[in-house]
Amino acid sequence: MPFRIPATIITGFLGSGKTTLIRHLLRNAGGRRIALVINEFGELGIDGELLRHCGEDACADSDVLELSNGCICCTVAEDFLPAMRMLLDRDTPPDHIVIETSGLALPQPLVRAFNWPEISTRVTVDGVVTVVDGCALSEGRFVHSVSAVDAQRRADDSLDHDTPISELFEDQVACADMIVINKRDLMADGEADALAERLEGETRDGVHVVRTSMGALPVDVLLGRGQAAEGDISRRREVHHGHHDDDSHDHGEFESFIVTRPEIVDPRTFAETVAKVVRVHDILRIKGFAAVTGKPMRLVVQAVGPRIGTYFDRPLDGRDDRGARLVVIGRSGIDRAAVAAALSA
Repeated sequence: MPFRIPATIITGFLGSGKTTLIRHLLRNAGGRRIALVINEFGELGIDGELLRHCGEDACADSDVLELSNGCICCTVAEDFLPAMRMLLDRDTPPDHIVIETSGLALPQPLVRAFNWPEISTRVTVDGVVTVVDGCALSEGRFVHSVSAVDAQRRADDSLDHDTPISELFEDQVACADMIVINKRDLMADGEADALAERLEGETRDGVHVVRTSMGALPVDVLLGRGQAAEGDISRRREVHHGHHDDDSHDHGEFESFIVTRPEIVDPRTFAETVAKVVRVHDILRIKGFAAVTGKPMRLVVQAVGPRIGTYFDRPLDGRDDRGARLVVIGRSGIDRAAVAAALSA
């Protein structure tokens, strides 16, 4: 069989740390030329923007392709396959392709897409890496088998049915060749080991579970796994396959929108405001960029659950608006006007 370019699929729930892991990978690529395919849920491509301007030699801006017309697992023919053909037909193809899925994506339909005739002889799935928020998972969120969730289910009949979030999480874990327990630094002593042991017991043979903080894993651990995952898709069962036999699934349980506001005065005060909005409106994720009064650098805002992170990533230039643009992702029915008013206060 002719040489096929390896592709790594990096999946995981909202805010698990996928983009941070990829940035670390690019900084330590060891001479590999890497192309990125980024898929986001929502209209404003925060992850693609962060990676496009990361300044790493391993991945030029032209090597970052952003798919924002919908969840990648639902737009395989329309978006993903043309993007792959574009990369493969270049005069100098990449050494490796890294695909970051939306936090709402099912990886199984994407893996199956690598069997499409027009790309099956040219690219292979080197491995599926599922990143999990170790701190959240150890507290029983987005999974059903931990003791905290079991206790809640016994006490509350309303939790007898799987939520859409838990279904997504279970399918992402079931497809993985490697599970990365991220945010170990936020976990108590022994929690990461206990979580790793539990995940190892719940996954198929051969799946590696590793622990890290800030996505800092050796590149040789992530790449070069040689799994050819498209050839054993039957082992990567879709736990909830009955809901999406047509290779699609309903994202009607979620919605996203963009909030724009003038530049902010104080990052710490704004982070406190974001934290309050997340808590009051039960928001899954807020992420975006902002200008800060008197500062020449762009501020990145990342919020998932109760944790809010901000940092300056690059100088503002003439293309940047001195304001703020934030993507808000929540469950359907969120009060958009109230959220926008609170973030703009």
